[in-house]
Amino acid sequence: MSTTSPASGAPAAPRIPEAVHRRRWAILAVLMLSLLIVVLDNSILNVAVKTIASPAPTGLGATQSELEWAINAYTLVFAGLLFTSGLLGDRLGRKKILLFGITVFGLGSVLAAFSNSPDQLIAFRALMGLGGAFVMPATLAVLMNVFEREEQPKAIGIWAGGVGLAIAIGPITGGVLLQHFWWGSVFLVNVPVVIIALIAMVVLVPDSRDPNPGKLDPVGVLLSVVGLVLLVYGIIHGGELADFTDPTVLATILGGVAVLVGFVLYEKRCDHPAIDIGYFKKPAFSAAVVAIALTFFALMGVTFFSVFYMQSVRGYSALESGLLILPLAAAQMIFAPRARLVVDRFGARAVCTAGLVLVAVGLAAFGLFDATTPIWVMEVVFFLQGAGMAHIMPPVTVSIMQALPREKAGSGSAVNNTFRQVGGALGVAVLGSLLSTVYRGDIEGHLGAVPEGARKAAGESIEATLGIAERMGPEGKALIGPANDAFIHAMHITAFASAGVALLGALVVLLFLPGKPPAGPSPQAQDRPTEAARR
Repeated sequence: MSTTSPASGAPAAPRIPEAVHRRRWAILAVLMLSLLIVVLDNSILNVAVKTIASPAPTGLGATQSELEWAINAYTLVFAGLLFTSGLLGDRLGRKKILLFGITVFGLGSVLAAFSNSPDQLIAFRALMGLGGAFVMPATLAVLMNVFEREEQPKAIGIWAGGVGLAIAIGPITGGVLLQHFWWGSVFLVNVPVVIIALIAMVVLVPDSRDPNPGKLDPVGVLLSVVGLVLLVYGIIHGGELADFTDPTVLATILGGVAVLVGFVLYEKRCDHPAIDIGYFKKPAFSAAVVAIALTFFALMGVTFFSVFYMQSVRGYSALESGLLILPLAAAQMIFAPRARLVVDRFGARAVCTAGLVLVAVGLAAFGLFDATTPIWVMEVVFFLQGAGMAHIMPPVTVSIMQALPREKAGSGSAVNNTFRQVGGALGVAVLGSLLSTVYRGDIEGHLGAVPEGARKAAGESIEATLGIAERMGPEGKALIGPANDAFIHAMHITAFASAGVALLGALVVLLFLPGKPPAGPSPQAQDRPTEAARR
């Protein structure tokens, strides 16, 4: 493949080898398969938590705290190492990083499936987080290096649609597996996908790296890991205690923020920084990463409580709950690959603002739901949320990735995923704490018949209340109505808070994301190779 420089008519250096260009869509399919198992596993676990909490041999008898850490151990390691893994991909080669990450993820899945205790499950989930941290940034970095710039929005849209596919497949697959097999099958299902992905990667995916990585920046890398781990751990711990004013929580969060501030100051003065902080001076880049963080803050909190609304209040099974989320996933799969067409017509600012407003409307709708809301209404709301997400993620991801040079694609992908993960962790912790606090305040007055030693545990969550009510026999039936009412009230408060966060994201995008570019050929279009040149 050769191109011609528009200025001189002389041949320009090829950006992508012709052999790679020809198989770019097959490579994208392999990258989506890798992405699929990482996203799918978390969505599967959401529907399996009730089963894992059951006593042996049905589950592991995990407590509420142990269940939270089975999820949080993954999040903590994943978020803490995302940035580092992106840097290593740029330096060592993204294909190598992908192969390593998928292998570790597969090993962690096997070990998690055969865990004999909640502690083992937590440890092996952390191992899976390590593998996932090396997979997620590498998939997007490879994508940026096998597609020409003008095709990147389309490819990123399809890549984002793959997330919707995983959201759909995860809960349904989890529900089917839990109906026919033991709880460990939700992890073991990853193994055949991992094997297929590894073989396809070796055969199809080219390696790429930064040709001039410069000196190592071990201090910057260490500061980023320590800062992110402290910040995310503090967020998780605050959510666990439902108290962000606790001294241990404040000390950890503030310590993480202080280390990250030190990281930024060090990177600004370092002559070989791990990431050029100057990129954050670009409004498109900064607005995009903030939009991603706020979007996932709002959505992850709602995803957390919607599972309990469907299963605990409405009485649906894990499989039925998975099927009910299908409209959200379907909307992402339909609209995400086409988002670039809307952006071309109206501009990224208008599209992302409208998407965030649509998400806010969907979140606020949960503030109107009760125990008898028609299911079709909830399905429409899920579809609107999915459509909104589909018009947020591709444009903001394109804004982040195209703001950086191609050779820094791993770093850009890491920044994208780090802000998303930290935003999501904050959402689960802060909104989960809000949900727990409101629920506890409402249910406490109805726990008089509960044995004194069990009252505190009964007030922790609707699942805890219903579990104790079931053990109390006929006397416990009087708790079911108040528990549902308390949860719905807490859900309303949390939903409106989530909608407010989404609207804040819309405001950030409206003020700082670039609008529609002026008509006429772009610099990228001028550099685009012609069909004759490709031949």
